[in-house]
Amino acid sequence: MAYDNALEQELTYTRFDKMVERYPRHTAIIFLGERFTYGQLKDLSDRFGAALMDMGIGKGDRVMVYIANCIQWLIAFLAIQKIGAVLVPVSPIYTSFEIEYMLNDSGAETIICLDTNFCYVKEIIGRTPLKRAIVTNLADLLPAWKRGLGVLFDKIPKGKVEYEDWVFSFRSLLKHSPLKSPVEVDPWKDLSYILYTGGTTGVPKGVPGNHIGMTSYVNDVTEEVAGNHLKEGSDVYIAINPLFHIMALGLCMAIGLNRGNTVVLMPVPVVDAILESIARYRVRWFLGVPALYRMVLENDRLDRYDLSSLRYCYCGGDVLPIEVFNRWKERFQIPIYQVYGSTEAGHVTYSRIERDPKPGSIGLPLKSRECMVVDPDTLQPVAPGEVGELLVTSPYTIKQYWNKPQETEASYVNINGKIFYRMGDFVRQDTDGEFVYVERSADIIKHKAYRVSASEVEAVLQDHPTVIGACVVGVPDSKVGERIKAIVVLKEDARGVSGAELIRWCRDRLAPYKVPSYIEFRDMLPKSKVGKLLRREIRDEERRRMKKN
Repeated sequence: MAYDNALEQELTYTRFDKMVERYPRHTAIIFLGERFTYGQLKDLSDRFGAALMDMGIGKGDRVMVYIANCIQWLIAFLAIQKIGAVLVPVSPIYTSFEIEYMLNDSGAETIICLDTNFCYVKEIIGRTPLKRAIVTNLADLLPAWKRGLGVLFDKIPKGKVEYEDWVFSFRSLLKHSPLKSPVEVDPWKDLSYILYTGGTTGVPKGVPGNHIGMTSYVNDVTEEVAGNHLKEGSDVYIAINPLFHIMALGLCMAIGLNRGNTVVLMPVPVVDAILESIARYRVRWFLGVPALYRMVLENDRLDRYDLSSLRYCYCGGDVLPIEVFNRWKERFQIPIYQVYGSTEAGHVTYSRIERDPKPGSIGLPLKSRECMVVDPDTLQPVAPGEVGELLVTSPYTIKQYWNKPQETEASYVNINGKIFYRMGDFVRQDTDGEFVYVERSADIIKHKAYRVSASEVEAVLQDHPTVIGACVVGVPDSKVGERIKAIVVLKEDARGVSGAELIRWCRDRLAPYKVPSYIEFRDMLPKSKVGKLLRREIRDEERRRMKKN
């Protein structure tokens, strides 16, 4: 009960305000070389929050954030939380096809977008609940001379925006008088966010999160994982992963803004810029994906950068290959720790700093998460050390999808009165209590640390007028985790349809990381007696083919 009370009293954004009181002049964010203090960040977010309220945005209203990592992202996040609205963060590389669905599903009437993707918003404005768009440029809050140089040397992407009565400038809203006090919320009942993840029925699923759910894992990471290793008010964390991912946002708050520390915010993951920032700002905390760690190790200019400040390196999004794990430790004399979770369950397990991380281990559960390893067919616990599907529950999380009762029924199970989420990953628990990752569900492809729903890509392919069947699988690749391959069956009368045409079809409807790298045509797909696509059979076939080659 004491733990619950502490969570209710200090939510992520109210904890940030306490850090403002403690460290008002300390640097909160470094973005494109510009420093923003805790006092400035609070003032900007309070002004933006008050402007949103004046527009009629209130408690429970959904606000889509459709921008890349930038200072505006964090201003919007804090403002939305403070006025009791609901954050709906999406990838800035999503197409109009994708955001149209998410706007309609979430009911968001407001979108915050970049000028470079405003064209997508304008395209779908009349087909969604949207009433207003707030537009910004990555460099909007930089000094005028920096913006000028960026334009002069063509370093800052810029899009064309026609300001109509429903279109507002992000920067102009910051002139509003500040919010006097946050709107009161119920940490258990009121939503903090809706995040979208891949669906088994071919469309993304909205995952609602309450305030106490987010606070539970953020506090666990700060206190249980980082603990005394984290230097409040003087540490530096580099935020590379997109903030619309639950892992990246959680670490940004846990290591950075909830502890008065500095966050070096990277708009795009350019390796040399990352290495230069680590050296310049003496970064100690780092979260990357396997592909990024490999790219750092293979950088030809690695020796030019002083990375001696790095102490705590975490890997999320996928299990780190042992070869990269070993090379990193040999090169830098520090290990890479693992972090594991999902949009539905939040942060679940972490390697502990006090013990050497084991290759293949995804660590120990956080104290607010309960884990079980079960037989996927019977849902009975497996014997210690045996492989089974991982189930996760927490008293703080919402256990359903947004407007998706069938998806909820398929993914959440009641075991002894507790609702567990089926992670779809297969693990075993070792004698030390750590979970060792074995393999994932055939429905999920890990490409460049993104979780790509095979069925979502299949649904887009099957919308093509000549396609009657599609099976999408991940083909193992040491550099990107898995490449996406589609096996397609065409109608009998289809003529002249090429793989390139189908890839273009997908590119127009899906974010770039979801687009198949290969298309293979077949006469039929393997299916069960009840007509269910046997995706795992295709996946195993691809693995056998790779071994032969």
